[in-house]
Amino acid sequence: MRVGWLLVRHEARLLVSLALWVARRTHGTGGGSAFGYARGQGAMTAGFAFVCVVETVALSVLLRDWPAVHAAFLFLDVYTIVFVVALHASSVVRPHVLDTAAGTLRIRRYVHVDLCVPLARIRSVRRELRMTHERAEGELDVEVGSQTTVTLELTEPVTHVTFLGRRREVRVVRFHTDDPEGLVHALGRARV
Repeated sequence: MRVGWLLVRHEARLLVSLALWVARRTHGTGGGSAFGYARGQGAMTAGFAFVCVVETVALSVLLRDWPAVHAAFLFLDVYTIVFVVALHASSVVRPHVLDTAAGTLRIRRYVHVDLCVPLARIRSVRRELRMTHERAEGELDVEVGSQTTVTLELTEPVTHVTFLGRRREVRVVRFHTDDPEGLVHALGRARV
């Protein structure tokens, strides 16, 4: 039952993100500085959405003689297209947020990851391009297009809650941003 509720909440957040994207608004940026990460995956997402549209058209032609099956597949295909577009929209409207007033860096990806790191716990921050990531205890890799561009090392662990609610303590966080140099400099200024 809990997994079902989590999936419904996930779908609702995606649809809210789609509405925010259409309205050209962001979620949770408040008075902080936003650092986007969607540019690195835009072309891939557009390509995937195009393939979904082609599949929808092809299945419509193939299933035209079976109206009930055609209607079911048309619904699923259109929903898949909406899901893919909403996934991209969530990455656009939910950027990373550096809030110096609150003393936090909020690291996000889609509606799956939302990690709040207190600036006081950051030991070091550096720009580091990584293309491969091996799963390790105490590390969180928030990849976009299989790459991360910024690495944070923390003095104390922060708790990351996974998509299905599992809690992990992490001391190293790697994530992608479209402007790693700007974020590293902003973090340097905020931590002084």
